[in-house]
Amino acid sequence: MDSALQTFIDESTELLAEMEAALLDCERNGGTPDTLNSIFRAAHTIKGSAGLFGLDAIVSFVHVVETALDRVRIGQAVMSDALAVVLMKCADHVKLLLDHAIAGRDTPAAAVAAGEELHAQLQLLAGHEQVRASKPVQVAHTAVATVGPAATSEHWHISVRFAADVLRNGMDPLSFVRYLTSFGSLVGSVLIADRLPAAGALDPESCYVGFELCYATDAARERIEGTFEFVREDCLLAIVPPRAPMSAYLDALDATCPESESRYELLVRSGTLTADELTAALQARTDESTAQGVAEIKETTSGRREVKEGAGTESRTVRVDSHKLDNLITLVGELIIAAAGADMGARRSGDTDLQESTSRLAGLVAEVRDRALQLRMVKIGATFNRFHRVVNDVARETGKQIQLVIAGEETELDKTLIEKIGDPLTHLVRNAIDHGIGAPDVRVSRGKPATGTVKLNAFHDSGSIVIEVSDDGSGLKRDKILNKAIERGLVESGKVLTDSEVYALIFEPGFSTADQVTNLSGRGVGMDVVKSNIEALRGSVDIHSVERVGTTVTIRLPLTLAIINGFQVRVGNTVFVVPLEMVEECIEYSAVSGHDYADVRGAALPFIRLHELFTMKGAPTQRQSIVIVKHAGVRAGLVVDALLGECQTVIKPLAKMLGHVECVSGSSILGNGEVALILDVPSLLREALARSVDHSTPANAA
Repeated sequence: MDSALQTFIDESTELLAEMEAALLDCERNGGTPDTLNSIFRAAHTIKGSAGLFGLDAIVSFVHVVETALDRVRIGQAVMSDALAVVLMKCADHVKLLLDHAIAGRDTPAAAVAAGEELHAQLQLLAGHEQVRASKPVQVAHTAVATVGPAATSEHWHISVRFAADVLRNGMDPLSFVRYLTSFGSLVGSVLIADRLPAAGALDPESCYVGFELCYATDAARERIEGTFEFVREDCLLAIVPPRAPMSAYLDALDATCPESESRYELLVRSGTLTADELTAALQARTDESTAQGVAEIKETTSGRREVKEGAGTESRTVRVDSHKLDNLITLVGELIIAAAGADMGARRSGDTDLQESTSRLAGLVAEVRDRALQLRMVKIGATFNRFHRVVNDVARETGKQIQLVIAGEETELDKTLIEKIGDPLTHLVRNAIDHGIGAPDVRVSRGKPATGTVKLNAFHDSGSIVIEVSDDGSGLKRDKILNKAIERGLVESGKVLTDSEVYALIFEPGFSTADQVTNLSGRGVGMDVVKSNIEALRGSVDIHSVERVGTTVTIRLPLTLAIINGFQVRVGNTVFVVPLEMVEECIEYSAVSGHDYADVRGAALPFIRLHELFTMKGAPTQRQSIVIVKHAGVRAGLVVDALLGECQTVIKPLAKMLGHVECVSGSSILGNGEVALILDVPSLLREALARSVDHSTPANAA
């Protein structure tokens, strides 16, 4: 049950996300029948599944939500903006109830009160008759209209037989009958249990029942059929309207219980037809038409079951616990280290056959590594889509008109990064709305559209993933930021700074230029957290802004935090690893004495001597090399003693006591058991630029 409960929670979380996206679409474009049906299905499925686990708080809360949604579906209420907002709050409340269910706690009194308040709002917005804004939802009729003498009954007849797996799928057959009584009344009913086996063969998880119902209601046929929407593929259903041709009632029983010889008597027992009407109907039907009708309905039912069975075999998705994937990646990392050790031993032995075997092993290990890492790669689109709700809520709070544009949602990155990038992106999006996008009248006065645009974009670049958060707002005020930094003592008065250096000041702890504190910003908390969180992921963040045009914040992250392709170099007796995707080329060291730049095909290239940077013991070798690295469009060189070649590198985090070491992002274990440090290329580039005499030279060289 614990694993089943976790599956329910995962599926409910996905359904709530779908429900939220559909509600946002309703708010922007109005509720189409398909959208309204998807919202209703999500709520109905959550309620049904929650009932299986005895989560009564969720069942009772969602039941009211479901009722409100049903009123909208059948045209008794309108999906207004206000109702969409309340329904989104209801989705948030269900998430809260799920959190309490996960923790095994009872729902606190405050949450209960909040749920009752939401129920009251739903009743106010959807609890009375209103003019329907859209066309009724069209549902295919089940029973076939048949000509012939009409019955005198003023009631509907419903014949339903539930499949054996209905209970396992989270549906309670009796709940559908109860729901019918919410907009009508049962004149007569017969419980059908002819499929019930002997007590010894009874399966408590299988369903054996059906119903014959004589039903009185003023509702349309679509609403009656909508009651059974979630079991249409798991039941045999026939609905006959009042005063229908009497042959239609016989067809209904032929469809739902063709094996029973006494099936037509159920029409009299339920009160739908009189005995005389049934006799007349049977006499009017010829043997030929009876055989033909039964054959056609059997063929239709069989085809529907085959389609369902065929659809089930097409599933190619398997849920896997994330911890199992993490353990797999760890084992693959150890396999890479072991394979490197075997290769080193083979080369030392000089055995040609052994070297060939280890070479094949290395190729297989590389393929296993790539496949294992691919399992952890997920699309960023799901994370981006969450911000439709953020933009919607903040725009409503600030009174601004804002649209969110998403690009690159198919871009994939490590699931660990996906989990940790959400909060920094939220800070950036909220800041873009609060600081960047102005009020509609202000934008119009500046010649811009009244509706502002916030754009999220993602793409791959040089082995990294780039995420951009941009807006077409007022841009950053360079002078205001610089004056605030001088006032706080972050910058010396009179010091000349580039635009990028000035904009980087907003990432300082507690730095803010807001004139007043709001619910969104102004306390100087957020941007420094953004930077620290991104750097903790071995990433970087940069800002480009043009006043009155807009701002773009660019985040660069590694594709994965587990295993990378590296390039080994030696400085003194120490081996370092440079991420291979950042290595552009290697050249022989040549530089003018006393300068920290080299001439590379007529362009000045700043470089940094790792021997000096890390204060290595001993003198550098006579013949050195320069490894040219590039990141975010900036190039620089690393002077090393020897080039050792490419390698697969398993990233190991540094101990806490070494976390402050600059220009090093992690460590790796070599095949001989020694530790190699992984260089932090972005930090090295900043160090190289700081040591360069001319700041503009690297940009020109790039």
